[in-house]
Amino acid sequence: MEIIRRNNVTVTGDPHGRTVVLAHGFGCDQNMWRLMVDALAPDHRIVLFDYVGAGGSDPSAFSEDRYASLDGYARDAVEVCEALDLRDAVFVGHSVSAMIGVLAAAAAPERIGALVMVAPSPRYMDDDGYRGGFSREDIEELLMSLESNYLGWSAQMAPLIMGNGDRPELGDELRNSFCATDPDMARVFARTTFLSDSRDDLKGVRVPTLVLDCTQDAIAPPEVGRYVHRAIPGSTLVTLDATGHCPHLSAPEATHEAIRDFLAGLR
Repeated sequence: MEIIRRNNVTVTGDPHGRTVVLAHGFGCDQNMWRLMVDALAPDHRIVLFDYVGAGGSDPSAFSEDRYASLDGYARDAVEVCEALDLRDAVFVGHSVSAMIGVLAAAAAPERIGALVMVAPSPRYMDDDGYRGGFSREDIEELLMSLESNYLGWSAQMAPLIMGNGDRPELGDELRNSFCATDPDMARVFARTTFLSDSRDDLKGVRVPTLVLDCTQDAIAPPEVGRYVHRAIPGSTLVTLDATGHCPHLSAPEATHEAIRDFLAGLR
């Protein structure tokens, strides 16, 4: 099927278990979920995919107009769910994909029945009464650096994002993932990510939601996790004993335990 090829969709795990869709963040691909797949697959059907412009997706399907907003990425997620005829799936989104999941659940409520938000941020830029972690000047400098020297930006930012200086191999993996992404497509996704503001969308979430944040995260500080939790009625917040922005890689056991407990409580 066209969508399956376009987004490099992979289906694994227990075909009779509840479906869990794992959606990667900026500069990553589905391989970043491998440790969660190993842990969840025995009891769940696992769906992985790459957004157009990432991983093994079809680069010819990329459109700057479509992917200049998070709605374009949410359409990728919904179309993958439609292609597989998913019903009541659990959408696990890392970083910006947490907000993409919010949009996808609103667009296709019959397809997505629960959300897990891993290190989410509805807005990266500070605002009156809101701390996103970056000033406007920080974001502008970040985007200028990315656009002028993407490889150099990747080498500098990956260790900061991963946040585990004593385990440099984790930062190296993230840097390699960044560097494998086409710079022009990464530029579009970066602008879409770091200039987005999804705060108003949180109020519309009507499905069971787990918010996972970390004790230290340079991209989404703890204030952001608390904000997301307060904004989504009935959501559950779990702060992992983990550092960095990618706990599914740096603290896989704690991340899996929190997701497993949440899944066990779903109907």
